[in-house]
Amino acid sequence: MVNNTIDRRLSIAPMMDHTDRHFRYFMRLLSKHAVLYTEMITTGALIHGDRQRFLSFNDVEHPLAIQLGGSNPEDLAECAKISENEGYDEVNLNIGCPSDRVQNGQFGACLMSNKNLVADCVDKIQSIISIPVTIKTRIGIDDLDSYDFLYDFINTTRAAGCNTFIIHARKAILSGLSPKENREIPPLNYERVHKIKRDFPDLNITINGGFTELSEIKLQLNHVDGVMVGRTAYQNPFMLAEADNILFENKNPAPLRASILKSYRDYVDKQLLQGERIKNLSRHIIGLYQGQPGARQYRQLLSRATPKDKNNIQFLDDVIEAISYSNTEL
Repeated sequence: MVNNTIDRRLSIAPMMDHTDRHFRYFMRLLSKHAVLYTEMITTGALIHGDRQRFLSFNDVEHPLAIQLGGSNPEDLAECAKISENEGYDEVNLNIGCPSDRVQNGQFGACLMSNKNLVADCVDKIQSIISIPVTIKTRIGIDDLDSYDFLYDFINTTRAAGCNTFIIHARKAILSGLSPKENREIPPLNYERVHKIKRDFPDLNITINGGFTELSEIKLQLNHVDGVMVGRTAYQNPFMLAEADNILFENKNPAPLRASILKSYRDYVDKQLLQGERIKNLSRHIIGLYQGQPGARQYRQLLSRATPKDKNNIQFLDDVIEAISYSNTEL
């Protein structure tokens, strides 16, 4: 494994509308070691918008990376410096999102076709911050789908100072497929990512795409330095409860669903006192009892967290009591 100050064996993918600070706090209850990522934040939003809303996080979230979307080197460098000053551990560039909105802004996956611009962005950022600059990308885009294309992209941006790449093992199809379809339809090609690691042994390579079991992740660590999971962490988060033991060789007992829920309940209580809405907090834990007795009722109860008269901790306490009757886990 490449020597790096951040242990990247497991990371949770940046996901729009999902990986806010509340979700990241929840993830930290499941794994103390996984690297966490923000949602993608555009440079324009960070420079001109409500900066504190975008940047706030809880101290327990470290190691924590911010993902930036943009293509202007100066703007990206400014946002990277802001992020470093706020205490983030890593700045990640989004070179993988295929959505029309992102393409219209000339960033995301379409930037794979402009490796020199990406290299300029990396170089500019590297010149003013000391934390790592990383890239999340695809194995290709549209007809630019050869190994040589990916190799050239990695080689060019590596020379600019990026030594960590998170590679979604699918190409992006920039017209004709939705972002959701781009996560499912283009076939996975793990071997292409493995070959990049073999050809660039000094780089830190994380693979992303399609992983749902810790056993699969552990096998991948024979070929790459880390694995990033996305939708599985949201849909079946308890899958991660054994991650610290299986992937990081921790000896502490894995947390139980009941203890995770209780800890998150205490977090929610504090957040409500600060003016947060319970629906914005409870939505992140809807998959915690996936596959367990009472899971359907649990999801139904949580989905009712919209009326104003339920914006209180008693709502979540009632859900916890209901699931305790249905589930025998201690």
